[in-house]
Amino acid sequence: MTIRQTILKWLYPLLMWGRKKSTGDKLLHNENKTAAPVSFYSLSAVLNNGRPLSFESLKGKKVLLVNTASDCGYTAQYADLQQLYALAKNNLAIIAFPANDFKAQETGSDAEIARFCSVNYGVEFPLAQKAVVVKNNAQHPVYRWLTTPSLNGWNSQAPTWNFSKYLINEEGLLTHFFDPAVSPLDPVVRNAIRG
Repeated sequence: MTIRQTILKWLYPLLMWGRKKSTGDKLLHNENKTAAPVSFYSLSAVLNNGRPLSFESLKGKKVLLVNTASDCGYTAQYADLQQLYALAKNNLAIIAFPANDFKAQETGSDAEIARFCSVNYGVEFPLAQKAVVVKNNAQHPVYRWLTTPSLNGWNSQAPTWNFSKYLINEEGLLTHFFDPAVSPLDPVVRNAIRG
């Protein structure tokens, strides 16, 4: 862990405490339960070890998709994500999409990212290959689906920063978007996963 990463890890609780004082967290919910015109299960990703992951294999589980970075104030959310995964892995899949889209906060290779996550946060959930998650021509197809209403049925919200979270239910319906400042262990996230 670099000095910057160590400092950010120690500042994370303060950052989250300050977040509780704000009211700007963006939470979006598919209140009408609008179905997706394009099936979530038609998507796939390549994991950072080069193995393909067909989302068809995720049927029957909730899925939390998170764009991540190793040099961000929210990087300590890896620990929260791992704790959530350990608590709910029978019913919940978590897939991290490392991305370097916000101020060069993920410059490492896939192997370096995997090592960083394992050594510093004990991450056991899958990491996808580093990808582009913001809206542009290079956007990963999974994030194109997550941010295009004609594909997912309702949501156009792209990641606002690293550690934006999208929740898919057991039927492949995109149900929630959670702002990066919302911890994966926040009751609003855990209730959405239980619901």
